[in-house]
Amino acid sequence: MTRITHHLTPQLLMAYSAGSLPEAFNLVVATHLSMCDECRSAAAAHDAVGGALLEEDSVAMAEDSLARTLRLIREESDVGQEPRPALTRDLPAPLSDYVGGGLDKVKWQPIGMGVRQAILPTSSKARARLLHIPAGTAVPDHGHRGTEITLVLNGAFVDEQDRFGPGDVEIADQEMEHTPVADLGEDCICLAVTDAPLKFSGLLPRLAQPFLRI
Repeated sequence: MTRITHHLTPQLLMAYSAGSLPEAFNLVVATHLSMCDECRSAAAAHDAVGGALLEEDSVAMAEDSLARTLRLIREESDVGQEPRPALTRDLPAPLSDYVGGGLDKVKWQPIGMGVRQAILPTSSKARARLLHIPAGTAVPDHGHRGTEITLVLNGAFVDEQDRFGPGDVEIADQEMEHTPVADLGEDCICLAVTDAPLKFSGLLPRLAQPFLRI
């Protein structure tokens, strides 16, 4: 089993639990949770704590309420739990629902250098796209006007930050500029979500940007 080393932040998990994320961000979080036991347990903890707060409403909680809730979640997760299938028709189940099947149902569009994308139907507050990057190919150097979350589905890529394999997420903000490169030997397929256009360094990507909706 592939070891996931790059996870969602507590802030994202809390926002997901609270239902305050845009649809595209909900999609990438749900897809990662279907692949990652660690983050799925953390998300369940946030859900349970939120539920406990709602149930107790104005009644003061005991000082150890949070610790007891988290302990119960850990104990229950160790008993009688069957592992959830990570993939449905070669895509994680939440993503397969959006695509309408597996990778064979994805309507890819070329965007240059052999890279292909498929924009998924989500609300206008953020955009979700599948990216197919040929092995050894680099995505043009770019920065960010907002937040970009990239989840690796197949293959891997490396950039100035680290290496990201299946199930890993990279969270980029306005401070980060990078040039992702797909690993040699296997094409990289990612789910990338953004809440603002990217900032490309090169002239050609900037000229093509309005047409590609990146």
